[in-house]
Amino acid sequence: MKITYFGHSAFRIDTGSSVILIDPFLTGNPHFKGDVAGATEGVTHIALTHGHGDHVGDTVDIAKRTGCKVIGNFDLLSWLGGKGVENGEPGNTGGTISFDDFTVTFTQAFHSSGDILDDGSVTYLGMPNGLVFHFRDGPTVYHMGDTDIFGDMALIEELHAPRIAMVPIGDRFTMGAAVAALACRRYFKFDTVIPIHWGTMPILDPNPDKFTAAMEGEADKIRLPAIGEAFEV
Repeated sequence: MKITYFGHSAFRIDTGSSVILIDPFLTGNPHFKGDVAGATEGVTHIALTHGHGDHVGDTVDIAKRTGCKVIGNFDLLSWLGGKGVENGEPGNTGGTISFDDFTVTFTQAFHSSGDILDDGSVTYLGMPNGLVFHFRDGPTVYHMGDTDIFGDMALIEELHAPRIAMVPIGDRFTMGAAVAALACRRYFKFDTVIPIHWGTMPILDPNPDKFTAAMEGEADKIRLPAIGEAFEV
């Protein structure tokens, strides 16, 4: 299995049978310098944590171009359907959707989710989620989405035992570095931690340095992949 990080919260996971994009914010993502068509070649699924623009990203264009399945909460998928996304796979917190070589479970996340209209009003797009991926031939992956720490993370470890985690650390809109490190150290037994949601906006922490320091004796679990370069797991 291969994982590619595109910056912010965006990933590509290649399983051999499936190509999954998570929160494909590519256009306008200052960390992503590649070609959208190349980064999304062969995509079979898009999985969304919530409805903010820096996570939905290029979903509509990619889905229309490729016909891939789009996974997300019911409210968000209903909204995307109105924008022409035809192959939706809706779910909601606590639910699991099964595909040929993986399942995805919607966990809770403490954040918000909505689209800002031209008049400044907001369309509610359902509860935000984390996503846990169980792969037939690979380690379990937990993308936390945008969230603060919460005690029921302990149940996510008990139920799913994820070994690879994408963890938001940038502060302001998610938990900051010290709290994110506490979540990882207190509630989980991760083998690999990829810090996300940093450095793409001036008001976010510019780098993962504070997170690395706060991980203390577990800093060796942190992986900082080069943007756009796949690594094997």
